[in-house]
Amino acid sequence: MNTSALAPLSNRSQRGVGDAYLKFYVDEKTPAVVAMKHVQEVLTLPPQRLTAMPNMPTCVLGLMSRRSRVMWAISLATMLEMASANPNIKAYNLMILRIGPTPLGVVVQRVEGIQWVDPNSVESPYEAVTPGLLPYLKGCILQPKEVLLVLDAEAIVQSPILHNH
Repeated sequence: MNTSALAPLSNRSQRGVGDAYLKFYVDEKTPAVVAMKHVQEVLTLPPQRLTAMPNMPTCVLGLMSRRSRVMWAISLATMLEMASANPNIKAYNLMILRIGPTPLGVVVQRVEGIQWVDPNSVESPYEAVTPGLLPYLKGCILQPKEVLLVLDAEAIVQSPILHNH
């Protein structure tokens, strides 16, 4: 497993205005951010390191072990009803989100790094979004070349999809 090197938060010269968020792509064309305060780590993980579990929702890829902790690994795109998991993938890009004592491995298309977000720039979604996305969406940020989804890490980790099984 390789841990991704993210820009250090303490480097004031690189710090922008606002709060630190991790930028990633949910699928090939959907950029999103999640608050860095909920991101424990980012890594790549071979699919063989996940243990599939029967009778789980389709977004649950399996169980994984990291730093002597066992946690679920989910496909964020599948959970948000944006795409299905690719069964032929060679390695997962995974962020470990932690809310209190609960860690969750979240598989995304790719991780871009840290982005500084001014809380005043977060707006209500201006377009219709998929129904599966709504419970996990805080808003969006309009940028010159793209629209960033601002996702709620707490809603993802505490999703009823994961806790009703």
